Amino acid sequence: MWQVLRRPRWLGYLVLAVVFGIVTAGLGAWQWQRHESKVERRAVVEANYGGDPAPVDAVLPVGSDLGAGQRWTRVSATGTYLSDEQHLVRNRPHQGVYGYEVLVPLRLDDGTVLAVDRGWVPNAATAAQLPDVPEAPAGEVSVTGWLLPSEPDLGLDPVAGQLGSVTLDGLAEATGLEPRGAYLVLESEEPPATTRPEQLEAPDTGLGAHLAYALQWWLTVPVGLILVLVMARRQAQDEGLVSRSAATTTPAHGRREKKVRIWDEEDA
Repeated sequence: MWQVLRRPRWLGYLVLAVVFGIVTAGLGAWQWQRHESKVERRAVVEANYGGDPAPVDAVLPVGSDLGAGQRWTRVSATGTYLSDEQHLVRNRPHQGVYGYEVLVPLRLDDGTVLAVDRGWVPNAATAAQLPDVPEAPAGEVSVTGWLLPSEPDLGLDPVAGQLGSVTLDGLAEATGLEPRGAYLVLESEEPPATTRPEQLEAPDTGLGAHLAYALQWWLTVPVGLILVLVMARRQAQDEGLVSRSAATTTPAHGRREKKVRIWDEEDA
């Protein structure tokens, strides 16, 4: 078999088998990383989402950004909505339907601004129309919700009164305001509005099938090499370089020894 594997063509097969193993090992590692990322995300959500609301200043001081372990931290704040600076974030899914999320700056008592995602509204009847959006409460309001970091700017063409993502830099550029380093996903307002956009869904804490995919990829790592070795052994057998198993050969002259029966022994 080794004589066969030293031939250039078979060396090429071996190289392909090794490359196949490296690729599948890398795909397995990628799926494992995705699994680990979801495990960490679930741990953060479970630790923060259902907690008692903390003052926003205790979690997000002025001039600071939200830490990875602080995502979905439940906070409370008091201020006044700047409804004239409301922006709609387009192409946002909610229960399988696309629409807009309503982003409204909230001027806090200390004069700083906290962006509040008040929820989701469906698209209008046509793409040329904007949806009807329930107004934010006027006057002082206390809000409770969860903090999330700014989303990246998707680089879409600017549209007046709209954003392509919940990007705080985009909101700042569009309004001239300087929002704090995270935005609030609204849970409740006090006093409550007569109507409000639909509350956003709770974060998904499912792990998906990434662990199973990782194991599947890793189990396929040696398949290419095993296949090449089996084929090389068969080639060597066909060429007479390796003897076939004695279990597959028949006795000489193709004859089988006669079985001696008990009554034959007695007759003898």
